[in-house]
Amino acid sequence: MTAAGAKPRRDRLSEATILRLSLLLRCLRVLVDERLDTVSSLALAQRFGMNAAQIRKDLAHLGEFGVRGVGYRVADLRARLSSILGLDRVRVVVIVGAGNLGQALADSKNFNGESFRVGALFDVDGRKVGGRSRTGIPIRHAGTLPESVAELGAEIGVLAVPAEGAEEAARALAGAGIRGILNFAPANLGPVPGATVRNVDLTLSLETLAIHLGAGG
Repeated sequence: MTAAGAKPRRDRLSEATILRLSLLLRCLRVLVDERLDTVSSLALAQRFGMNAAQIRKDLAHLGEFGVRGVGYRVADLRARLSSILGLDRVRVVVIVGAGNLGQALADSKNFNGESFRVGALFDVDGRKVGGRSRTGIPIRHAGTLPESVAELGAEIGVLAVPAEGAEEAARALAGAGIRGILNFAPANLGPVPGATVRNVDLTLSLETLAIHLGAGG
């Protein structure tokens, strides 16, 4: 339990716990939109396919939240979780690769919500540079990445480039001051000095599904 007035430290939470708390925060946003005042751990679990005991255990790492006989106050829990997880401010995202995937990500509501905003796309294709995505995100030349990152105050970079260009693009992002990289390229990136990397391999996920379907057939 945390001391009164002290803010729990994210670096003391495991990756699995952070992931579960992030998913819980997403669920709480839904309940806030529905104007629900309070919710129990059991109701959360039943509504969103979670585990009530695990919800209580994860929240216990962070302090006292629930009210006995009432449950959790939805808006308060959402605000406190957002603050603890560092999602109570908007972080600027830049995307390297302005092809179909890059532009789709740039226009996605998931990348332009309460906690994130796409500042620009980057590409080397002169036919794309100077244009904009469907929702108006500017496409800049990849050569302007360092000054653009500084100008935009960007902290997170997304890779939507071919596999062969992923490592070079990741190092360019890190060199420009980006501290977090989300990799959608079909290549598993290893450690990049100066940045934390998360690989999102869509092809691998599809192949895994196909394997499971094949096993059942």
